[in-house]
Amino acid sequence: MLYINATVVTVNSNRDVFLNGAIFVSGNLIKDVGRTADLLKKYPGEQKHDLDGHIVIPGLISTHMHTAQTLLRGAADDLELVSWLCERIWVLQGNFTPEDGYAAARISIAEMLKTGTTCFLESMFANRYGFDGLCKAVTESGIRGCLGKIVMDIGTYAKDPKWAMHPGLVEDREMSLLGALKMHETWDKAANDRIRVWFGARTPGGVSEALYKEMTALSRERKIPITMHCAEVKADREFFASLSPPQTPMSFCENVGLLGPSTVLVHMVHLEDSDIKKLAETNTHVAHCPTSNAKLASGICRVPDLLDAGVNVGLGTDGAPCNNTNDLMQEMKLAGIIHKAKSYDPTLVPAETVLEMATINGAKALGLEDSIGSIEVGKKADFVAVDMRKVHLQPYYSPVSAIVYSATGGDVKLVVVDGQVVVEDGNLKTMDEEEIWREGEKRGHEIAARAGLADKVKGRWPLIS
Repeated sequence: MLYINATVVTVNSNRDVFLNGAIFVSGNLIKDVGRTADLLKKYPGEQKHDLDGHIVIPGLISTHMHTAQTLLRGAADDLELVSWLCERIWVLQGNFTPEDGYAAARISIAEMLKTGTTCFLESMFANRYGFDGLCKAVTESGIRGCLGKIVMDIGTYAKDPKWAMHPGLVEDREMSLLGALKMHETWDKAANDRIRVWFGARTPGGVSEALYKEMTALSRERKIPITMHCAEVKADREFFASLSPPQTPMSFCENVGLLGPSTVLVHMVHLEDSDIKKLAETNTHVAHCPTSNAKLASGICRVPDLLDAGVNVGLGTDGAPCNNTNDLMQEMKLAGIIHKAKSYDPTLVPAETVLEMATINGAKALGLEDSIGSIEVGKKADFVAVDMRKVHLQPYYSPVSAIVYSATGGDVKLVVVDGQVVVEDGNLKTMDEEEIWREGEKRGHEIAARAGLADKVKGRWPLIS
């Protein structure tokens, strides 16, 4: 297929943007990129897809999200993190069945694909959600997924007994760590290498130091990457300071072997200067989730300082109950704005940097920069076309600024993953959208009823039927 007449934002090493560009795809690979006129001459007999009026960007890469939580969208609004977890989210998630987990994965993936995300990192999928169902949903949909299976052995937040998990979510070493190894053996590199299985460790305080050390040793031995929430809220910082001897977030992570180029640490809001230095020295990656951090009042990650230090920073939406979407296009806008407001410096984190975070930086974080993250010859054909022929998108001057500050996931018209068209004319090609949202709606309300929270999740104003 020859995709022609688009503005192609390649995010290659030169950061080339072709104003009347074309992409030639053969199988699942990009075989050529350049000017439309040149590629039409080189490939005269190939089938063509005209993208006049569209901006094409690399497929977006979400370095942090929770597929299970999409069934809980809007069920815990306007709460800070610990109350959000202990009073709502953990209670609801503790009532999931594997069938709920599969439905949640499907609705999450459907939303991500329709809004331009072609690859995602699932943070920590619990055993009770049914990991096989998650992998099945990834396989069927055509998306690319790095799937973190939860690793834990302590059922509280920051080892505080007041902040206990729902009993239905608590896992021990055998179920979590050994279960992750089993899933890695079963599913890693399945679906034409679109699935990668990761360790999804719980936040420090939710995993014993012994289990962390066992997991990190296995990670190095078997080349299984790790993702973990860290330094998200003040309670995390207080937990590290309470240890004997007192530690910072990254001194703790270093002591248990977590730092390194195969680790993605999430949120990272409450950091010391020494923590940033350790991240840079060890090539550890950070997933920035500005909407979640702002909505839960967790704080604002020091992204400008991380970038200045040379730390690779990707972008994630986090879960639907704290965002409340899986639309990485919207996340890009806030990532480009929030640091300007905090610093009084409008030059910080410009649009180009934000698009890098959502594409090539995300690919680097996942260890996949040689195959995805930019539109280049030899890479996998993962890209997104955004229809700019709309009143809220015209006129535009910089294609990158238009994507980051004006467009949303609702403007995505075409999505290609691994050479396969998975969204065309804004419609899913590999999934039945109506079936998925109806099933998600039904199961979400059933979960709330089983958890005894059906009334609490409805908000503060009276609902009159």
